[in-house]
Amino acid sequence: QAIDDDCNQTGQILAAMLDWPQGTFASGLSLEGDRAVVEREVDGGRERIRLRLPALLTCDLRLNQPRYATLPNIMKAKKKPLEILQLGELGELGALGAAPSRLRVLKLEEPPVRTGGQLVEDVPKLVEKLRQSGHV
Repeated sequence: QAIDDDCNQTGQILAAMLDWPQGTFASGLSLEGDRAVVEREVDGGRERIRLRLPALLTCDLRLNQPRYATLPNIMKAKKKPLEILQLGELGELGALGAAPSRLRVLKLEEPPVRTGGQLVEDVPKLVEKLRQSGHV
């Protein structure tokens, strides 16, 4: 699940940045040679699209049956070592090393400190306070 506020943007933006074909809301997936066949549910039923690979896919809840970790397996996983790899060790991974980043950080700053709230008696007093603070 994406952290883009569930607005369905992350997959499409990433596909545009990579210049890859995209298949969204995949509820079924199969490979036919160098193509991916994506099945998705639409208002009128089901739609099948064929995409050249590499492609970016976003999935629907019906694509897979989730497996839930049991408590003993979670405890075992905590004890396993975590292997950290450098990007250069992975070799050529398609677009990972192909092009320089098109993003540049211009400025990074903390948000302003929030001030405490104030209680007001009624709506006219609220409007007056908002005008005094320059918000209205």
